[in-house]
Amino acid sequence: MRRMVRSLDFDICEMAFTTYLCAKAYGKPVTAIPVFLTRNFHHWAIFYNVNSGIAKPKDLESRTVGVNRGYTVTTGLWARGILQAEYDVDLRKITWAPTDDEHVAEYKAPANVDYSYRGKPIAELLLSGKIAAAVGDVRVNSPDIQPLIPDARNAGFAYFRKTGVYPINHGLVVKDSLLKAGPGLARELFRAFQAAKKIYLAHLDAGKNLSPADEAAIALKGVVGDPFPFGINRNRKALETIVQFAVDQQVIPRKFSIEELFAPGTLDLE
Repeated sequence: MRRMVRSLDFDICEMAFTTYLCAKAYGKPVTAIPVFLTRNFHHWAIFYNVNSGIAKPKDLESRTVGVNRGYTVTTGLWARGILQAEYDVDLRKITWAPTDDEHVAEYKAPANVDYSYRGKPIAELLLSGKIAAAVGDVRVNSPDIQPLIPDARNAGFAYFRKTGVYPINHGLVVKDSLLKAGPGLARELFRAFQAAKKIYLAHLDAGKNLSPADEAAIALKGVVGDPFPFGINRNRKALETIVQFAVDQQVIPRKFSIEELFAPGTLDLE
């Protein structure tokens, strides 16, 4: 992703959706097609040190909260959005401490983002108490580090049932020069991924030689129906939500319309 948004190293690239939004805001010549490759509910992605005095999400206000990798990472954006929307946390009252720089080098973070923690392992920061909590994929084998939201898996499912939002993590982008040279390319790519998805769903239905990821997809299917919905119309709520979260968290300076994010010729595909 970093190589794509900084030097356009690839013709077609899987990309975290928030990275794409940030890239679009800074004029990078890439455009998405409405194929969404990974998704997750992010209630699980908020951890805290039990010795920090934090007992509930609202207690994060006035504290320093680590962000695994950059501030604009998609998991962090969704986790912060959940804290704000579901638990009334004022994100502006938290100091956010990323452990890496941003994929889009031109990005300018809000004043409450502190980059002095860059290069430091987030697990060590959390265990030592230098940060009270963290968002992202934080793997710490210690009883002192616990998920902030109890029963996060079912909390995520409840969020979907209430809002209809099935969060998007990664999408697919194409160089604008290729889209211009081949007006039918975006539609053909979409059809290719639809065909691959059909094969994968048949594998899930067969129920043989399933991996842990396959089992997770089957569990999601029981809640959301299609675990990998493609197309704008089937994903509009999730797209509108991630764009609004990105505006609220100052990842992008303005609210994009959903249609301007995707390649011409793909707006009606499902």
